[in-house]
Amino acid sequence: MPKIIFFIGGAGAGKTSLAKALASKRGVAMLDMDTLLRPAAVAMMTLANLDPNDRDSSDYKRLCRDLGYRITMDAALENVAIGNDVLVIGPFTKETEDPGWIEGELSTIGASLKDVEVKIIVVHLGNLEEYHRRIEQRNSELDRWKLEHWNEFSRSLSVRNPKWDLPAGSVLFFDNTRPLDEDQLALVEEFVYASSV
Repeated sequence: MPKIIFFIGGAGAGKTSLAKALASKRGVAMLDMDTLLRPAAVAMMTLANLDPNDRDSSDYKRLCRDLGYRITMDAALENVAIGNDVLVIGPFTKETEDPGWIEGELSTIGASLKDVEVKIIVVHLGNLEEYHRRIEQRNSELDRWKLEHWNEFSRSLSVRNPKWDLPAGSVLFFDNTRPLDEDQLALVEEFVYASSV
């Protein structure tokens, strides 16, 4: 049974680094929404005479957000439809609040949770100061809005409990505050692959 493994959480939590480590170890496809959307987002924001590096404002969300999720999920569903496991990275804030969202997505390829194993890794940090430090440390133009509007942005960093109707044991809350080591990666690998590790 193919798997879709979602790495969700706030900016700076280390979703991408964790997913890359697992993808590298297991040789599995990895789809990062930021990477997939970037060329379209730059073009759309530029055409709208807006900052092409903005990834957080209401303008960006209005113009680009839903497109990013559509592109990412279309690629993920195409993979699982042919039997490939796929790791998917993104905040999925609105989507994980909708109990029926994942079943609706799977139904577009004629599948359900009986046909595709879905797991979620909620990546988070121990405190807001660590998020701020990591976002500053990445020194990315894409994070400028986050840092300039920290009081507003930091509200999006609370740990969320996904509302999808998944089997027990399908969600892992992963505190990524300390540097990733082999033991932590083994814990994630065991969660994803269970008896096949």
